Amino acid sequence: MAAEKDKDLEKFLKDVDDITKLVQELNSDDQSVREKAFCEADRRISSHPETELIEGCRTKVNKTSVNTLPSSQLNGPRSPQMEEMSQDGFLAALEQDAQERAERRKENEVLANALKDMGNEAFAKGDYETAVLRYTEGLDRLKDMQVLYTNRAQAHNKLGKYKEAITDCEWALRLQVTNSWRKAPEHDYNKLLQSGSDIKPAARASSRGKRQCNEKCIKAYVHMGKANLGLKDYGEARNCYQKILEIDHKHGKLVKDYLNEVDFQEQKVIQEEKALEEFALGKETLVSVKELLQKLSKINQAPAYYAGGIRLLTVTMQNCTERTIFRTCNGFSTIGDNKVISRCLEKDGKDPMEVELCVAVIALWHEACIENDENQRLLVTHPGIEGCILSLLSSGVPDIQKECLDLLAYLARNQNGRLLLISHFDPTRLLQCLLGFVKSSDSQARTAIGLLASLAVEEKFKIHYQSNFAKTGLPSFLDVLKNMKMVTAAVVPECIAVMLSLSLDAAIRLQMSDSEDLWKACLGALDECQLTSNDTDCANTLLALLSLMVNMSLESTQAMKGCALDVASRCLALLNSKNGSILTKTVGVLSRFLVHCPLAVDEAVKGGAVKKLIHFLKGSGQITSGYAAKALAACTRSSTQAREDVVKSDKKFTVLMKLLHSENEVIAGNAALCLGYCMSVPGAPASLLKSDILKVLLTYAGGDAKEVALQQNAAIALGKLCTAEPRFIDELRKLNGIEILNSCMKYIELL
Repeated sequence: MAAEKDKDLEKFLKDVDDITKLVQELNSDDQSVREKAFCEADRRISSHPETELIEGCRTKVNKTSVNTLPSSQLNGPRSPQMEEMSQDGFLAALEQDAQERAERRKENEVLANALKDMGNEAFAKGDYETAVLRYTEGLDRLKDMQVLYTNRAQAHNKLGKYKEAITDCEWALRLQVTNSWRKAPEHDYNKLLQSGSDIKPAARASSRGKRQCNEKCIKAYVHMGKANLGLKDYGEARNCYQKILEIDHKHGKLVKDYLNEVDFQEQKVIQEEKALEEFALGKETLVSVKELLQKLSKINQAPAYYAGGIRLLTVTMQNCTERTIFRTCNGFSTIGDNKVISRCLEKDGKDPMEVELCVAVIALWHEACIENDENQRLLVTHPGIEGCILSLLSSGVPDIQKECLDLLAYLARNQNGRLLLISHFDPTRLLQCLLGFVKSSDSQARTAIGLLASLAVEEKFKIHYQSNFAKTGLPSFLDVLKNMKMVTAAVVPECIAVMLSLSLDAAIRLQMSDSEDLWKACLGALDECQLTSNDTDCANTLLALLSLMVNMSLESTQAMKGCALDVASRCLALLNSKNGSILTKTVGVLSRFLVHCPLAVDEAVKGGAVKKLIHFLKGSGQITSGYAAKALAACTRSSTQAREDVVKSDKKFTVLMKLLHSENEVIAGNAALCLGYCMSVPGAPASLLKSDILKVLLTYAGGDAKEVALQQNAAIALGKLCTAEPRFIDELRKLNGIEILNSCMKYIELL
């Protein structure tokens, strides 16, 4: 049946090509080509099953006249009149036939789409057989509907019918999209025929059907790759996924995930084949693994019996092959489904032997997962394992907790393991459990926070918290910041680093910035650190806090603005630090807050911030200079005292002129803004008369800057400079910059 349908579709596609070619030849400028085309058209009409010969005329069953000339005359010499009549008759019939086909196609499209939707509903419910049936019915209505082939291929994959899936994908890729005259983008072919107009070659080219192989069907390559993976044809699966990259390189991450899965499955098969081969040869350790599992499958034995057997099994498994035999002999089910072992794992109060059994089981799981991705997957996805491990993490028994942490830490060492944990464990509960270790021993605390840090870098972990971090994740971190004295000092910076990693996500960062409690906790932690600033751990915590605050301040929220004054006062005290990294982050925090709070500016200016900022700008790196220039611009914008301090600290504007020539246009823009504000200080403009300030500002203001802000700031500075010091006007005329100056006035008025 399938072969017959394939032949039908092949014939349908070939007919479309033939008719398209025939129409082209009927309109050919070559008379011999037209003659041949007319004969072929008559042959096709006479041989059509719906056409019969009546009284020498070719007439369709529906009585539509196709050609009014006798058949005998059609085979003889043709006069121009005969040629015109024959052409008109055939094209009129072709037009009517096209209209009828178009109407039937519209009806079939409606039915096919309805069947597709029904198939999609069945697929969503997991009823893949019904889905295949509906997609097939849809294809009976519309054989060239590509999505039905790809959808049916996906359903076939779910049913394990991989060859059928590949066939559907091949049809989807071979299917040629016909842009026939009914879909001509620039010309209506039928109207041109009816009007009798001469059809230009360009018009014919755009109107007639043009077949293109639809090689860009990414879904088809995805499903074909999965089908080949199911058939264990790993090379062909890779080829399918690589084809996606050739079509669109933007799918790099998707392709990488698919290729990783191919590698994973291939490695799994190789491991199992090797293990079975060596087992068949009677390798002692492999036989021992199987025998031990058989002994452990005995029911209702004492906990000591199972603990001893599991310890021995753990020692026996020392390489990947032995761990693979453990898996193929259903080792995880043998251990996990044992009622005595299960009771010991779930029971809250444990006697020493039960503790020993729990520790032995977790150690066995850990050993089984080493360098064996499939074992890791089976363990993490084993029913009830999530609740079991999270419960054991909270058990309060140090030995059990240590084994659990070591197991999870090993799983999180690579991305596949991390994604397994994130996908099959509740991230919120896991985070809360791990942060609960910050008050434990140094070793356990470091392991727990290190594990959390490795999870926090994953996009899926952040996605989990995008909508509810303020309620589910933030309270646990707040508890750490508010109780720093009770927390292992060495892990506090690492806890904050986890928050910093999460703050890279805009949605999470907004929730952080909008939390008054978090800002207050950060300020309290800053105070705590400054009291013991000589301590290395406190210095690391201080740096982590400032980095977090820089990120949080990227979002302008009411909570942030409300604490601006308190933040400014803390930062002023930190500007005396001798730690370069702390200074950079402190200036970074200041630059973000001073923009939003005039009171904070006044506090900073009174505290001598301007002089310190100028000092930083004289010899700091680009990052510190960028922060300092922004902070200085914020100060000079709203404070007259700040402008005067700049003039006193930077005579002849040496520092600002240097910044103005910076390759970093953000730094240059803030320097230009500072210069513009400082032009209101008496005598300040005159100090620039012998500099090249005018040329530099004209260059930027005239549109030679990539950053719009730099162009605008340079225009403001240029206007204020010439307004404050008329002697610049003469030089401006020499440089033909009057028009630029006039265009600057709108910026000055808005200032």
